[in-house]
Amino acid sequence: MVQIVIASRLADGRVVFLAKSSTAEDVVWAALIGDSKIAADDRAASELLSIAEADAEARHLIVDPYLIEVERAATELQPTKYREVIRCLGPTIRVDVGKQAEGAEA
Repeated sequence: MVQIVIASRLADGRVVFLAKSSTAEDVVWAALIGDSKIAADDRAASELLSIAEADAEARHLIVDPYLIEVERAATELQPTKYREVIRCLGPTIRVDVGKQAEGAEA
């Protein structure tokens, strides 16, 4: 099973992924799961997580980076756990009804 790094962007709370173009010296965060840097084994996954954790500490752009398992489905990556599917796709509530539509705070 391949793995990627997922985190939350501090500026807006959105889910981001360690990008393909990331290196230890130049870390990039992508908004799309398809742009993720993929770790094919546990050693590579540990290296990616170390890069992400160091970036979180140094630049304070993201919080809580961690590894998730993904599978290649047709032309895209898909998380294997339902929790991560929800995180990647966004809220499971309708924004056109209730407090969300009125702009009220929860």
